[in-house]
Amino acid sequence: MRTPPPYAAEARERWGNTAAFRQSQRRAAGYSATEWARIRAEAADLETRLADAMRRGLPASGEAAIGLAEAHREHLSRWFYDCSAQLHRGLGDIYVADERFTAHYDEVAPGLASYVRDAIHANADRLGSTDV
Repeated sequence: MRTPPPYAAEARERWGNTAAFRQSQRRAAGYSATEWARIRAEAADLETRLADAMRRGLPASGEAAIGLAEAHREHLSRWFYDCSAQLHRGLGDIYVADERFTAHYDEVAPGLASYVRDAIHANADRLGSTDV
């Protein structure tokens, strides 16, 4: 029997009634170990590229960061759930509001959680999404 991922019960309680959560559960249930390795590698690559953009002083509202934020949104849509710009904006807010997400991103590079959130917001603005 597989051990549930950390925070699985919390996620089910918070978002279990949403279409995105159900879609993510269906997709994730069918992934092989190879696919999970690819998902993790893609996510790590995006985080590294975002951290690099931040360290180089590129603005979160600039084309490079916005492009990476869009790649992040597409990654979520490809592997987990249809991630609208509005949904992505809310996720970006969680990256800063929830200390666990902040710690994850800021372990990659101090300040990265805020930078990612700001890039996600700029991308959502570019896509015409201001609603959460």
